[in-house]
Parts: sequence; structure tokens; C-alpha cells
Amino acid sequence: MALLDDSNWHSKIFLGEWIKGGAGDASVVEPATGEELGRTGRASVDDVAAASSRGAVAQREWASLPYSARAAVLRKAGDLFNLHAEEISDWIVRESGGIGPKAGLEVHTAAEECYEAAAIASHPTGEILRSEMPRLSFSRRVPAGIVGVIAPFNFPLILSIRSVAPALSLGNAVILKPDPRTAVCGGVVLAKIFEEAGVPAGVFSVLPGGADVGEALVKDPLVRIIAFTGSTVAGRAVGATAAQHLKRVHLELGGNSAMIVMADVDLEKASIVGAFGSFMHQGQICMTTGRHIVDARIADDYAKLLSERANHLPVGDPKSGQVALGPLIDATQRDRVHAMVTDTIAAGATLSAGGTFEELFYRPTVLTNVPTTAPAYIHEIFGPVAPIVSYSSLDEAVAMASSSPYGLSLSILSGDGLRALELASRIPTGAIHINDATPADEATIPFGGTGDSGNGSRMGGMANLDAYTETQWVTAQADLAFYPF
Repeated sequence: MALLDDSNWHSKIFLGEWIKGGAGDASVVEPATGEELGRTGRASVDDVAAASSRGAVAQREWASLPYSARAAVLRKAGDLFNLHAEEISDWIVRESGGIGPKAGLEVHTAAEECYEAAAIASHPTGEILRSEMPRLSFSRRVPAGIVGVIAPFNFPLILSIRSVAPALSLGNAVILKPDPRTAVCGGVVLAKIFEEAGVPAGVFSVLPGGADVGEALVKDPLVRIIAFTGSTVAGRAVGATAAQHLKRVHLELGGNSAMIVMADVDLEKASIVGAFGSFMHQGQICMTTGRHIVDARIADDYAKLLSERANHLPVGDPKSGQVALGPLIDATQRDRVHAMVTDTIAAGATLSAGGTFEELFYRPTVLTNVPTTAPAYIHEIFGPVAPIVSYSSLDEAVAMASSSPYGLSLSILSGDGLRALELASRIPTGAIHINDATPADEATIPFGGTGDSGNGSRMGGMANLDAYTETQWVTAQADLAFYPF
């Protein structure tokens, strides 16, 4: 039976069971066509309180299970993602506007995240500490309790499962608030997978909803950790609210990632990497290449090749399987992208490719001679736009790449990989990719950025042990301690 064939999830939210949400329901819209694909429930602030109350009770029993039992559930979840890969991919294509390969990557990564999470359950949970006293002294990791996960629309499956899976494996309950625009592939799918995998009722809840639901999740006294992925503006608000409630918060925010193209590079190959970096998933990736910083000796040739690629990339309905770019998520995002392009041209940049759209389909766009004060250079675009600027020396390239308040990902393309790596060490960033594009992710890595891109590499890989547990200090001795009182 297909994962979503039954109708029990329609117009419902998930609190260990499928129930009507306090805010009613809403349509699931396909951005490529405007067609309604179904309806999902919408949660209210009261639903957050109900989910946390249930979760607090269910979490204690879940945490008391042997680690091997939780790991088995996570492994089964990974198997289920693989089993239902085609169906889930179809939902990602239709609901988020991603092309088929992007959808396949999401499902593959989701399965890998579950397998990695299953493995982390068996890692050592503490260490023996030295003590001057005649006692056993040790530290141990314990579950935090309830983890709140707030995930965005652009990679709705990956950017939710990467927090949900390790938090569950380490003995926590989880409340997920997916973006309402991708409530099925970023929410319902996870609820169905973990329900079938055997996560006990109440341990995992899925609450699609608006900003009020997210705020309630951050403020809820039973929710001890927040993992947020989204814009820098929203992340600042989440961080400020979490701080008021003395909560740990993991922020993975926006980016304006630089790709430095050195003069000794293979230009043909570099233009392929550059096109992928800026145009993959319509540029709706936090790690998208937002600035192409190119040696002045090759800048014109690079721009010509990149523009030719942009002009030949097919744009359209991703269901066809014949396109490289699908639609932007909605009209608001399209209008924001176009305004940044037109404002940058007005500021003196040259439009070398693209700059036009039909409905939500925005042509891949190349801007040259971009002033470093123009909107498309300074700000995160979140659209298929490649601004190109040139540099005259490597010191200038370092200064340009370092000038952004963001610090998520950096790419350097060069015929000398070691020289590029040495150059990269001078630029603050959360990730470095030599001779590859800025967008990259794997289930095994610590992920995060600096500055306006977040508060460090706090999620992924072994970082998950710190991210989703608390550390206790424990001592034990044979006899009662003696004090001169």
C-alpha cells in the first residue's frame, strides 16, 4: 500500500493520532500549476500545548527504552523512506516545485539521516572524570526532553528530518512545525513514516501552522530545545524569544555564499559548477552561490559561458522531467527576486541572461559588472540569479568574499586545489568546498554557519550528540561524606 493512500491524514494534524487542527485546514497548492493537491490540517496555539503535554509523558517511556530499540525504529524509518521513495519524490516535485533529481536527493538523504541517527544511539554517553575526592565521578548525556523543530519550504524533507531523526534516536520527543506551503512532503510524510516505523503515540507530533504556532512552540515551557531553519530575520526573532525563556536554540539561517574563480581554472568546467551553484532548485537554497567573484583576466569569458548555460537551461513544470528549473514557491518570492534584479540593473549592473518570468517560472539570470553596493550583491536573493564581480588580486578576492555579514558556505575553483584551500583559510565560513559548488550536504557532517548565517555548526554528524542532549555530572561513593558541621 502506498504511504499516503489512506485518507486519515486529510485536513488533519498529527499528535500521535490524526485529529482536526484548531485552526481548521488549508489547501495544498502545486506552484507549477496552481492546482489543489489536497488539504492538510492547520494547528493552533492550543495544539502546541496539547502536543507538548502528551510529549512530556510519552518521552519518559521512550527514553527508558534500550538504545537498541530506538535505533531499530530509526532503521525501519530509513527503510520506509527507501520503500516509498517514488511516492515521496512525486510529492516533493509537485508540492515544492523541485525537479526529479532534487526530490530523489531529498529522499535518499532522509533515509541516510535515519540510519546515521540509529547509529548515534549507541555512541558513548559520557566519560569518567578525575576527582580529588574518594569517589566515582563521571559525566553522562541524557535526553533534553522535548525538541521543537521549525523547518522551511525549500528542502522540506531534509531540513526537518536532519533534526527530527537524531533527536528521536537520543530519547527525546519532537514537535515539528513544517512550512504550511510544504505541509505534506515536509510534515505528513514524516508523521506517516515514523508512525509506521513504531514511534510510540505522543513522542512525535506534526503541527503545520503560521507564525503564531512557531512562537508558541518557542515559548512552550516543556519544549527545551529549538532547531530552526529559515531566514535570518525570522531566526533573530526565534533566537531572541528562546533566550528570554533560557532555551538552547540552533539557528541555520540565510546565506550569500561566494564562489571565487581563480585564473588557472578550467573555464568550461567552472561555468558548469557556477551554473549549478546559482540555479539549482531555482536558487532557493541557503547555500546557493550568491556571488561569483572572478579573476579580472577571465571574468568576461566566464560570464559569457555562464550566460550561455543560463540561456539554454529549460524552465517549466518539473512533472515533465524535462526541465532544469521548476517554479519559485509563490508570487511573493517571485516578485522579491525580480525587484532585486531590476534594482541591481538600475544601480549599474548589466543583464547578460534571463531577468524575465512567466507566472512562477523565473529564467536563470546572470548579472555582470555588479556594483558591490547593489541589492543582488549585498542580500540573499533566494532565486536563480548569478551576480558576477571581478577582482585584481587574491587579497582583494579575500576581502570581497569576507565582506558579507553571512558566513555559510564558500567555494573556490582553481587548478591548484592546495593553493585554493590555503586561500579559503583566510575567509570566515561554516563550510569550504574546493573545486565544487557552494550547495552541498551529507547526513554525516556537522552543518551551520557564522554571522548572519547562524550560530555555528551545531547540527549533523557527531554534533547531534551535543545538540539534542543535556550533560549531567554524577558522583558516587561507598560511604556517606563527612563534613565538620
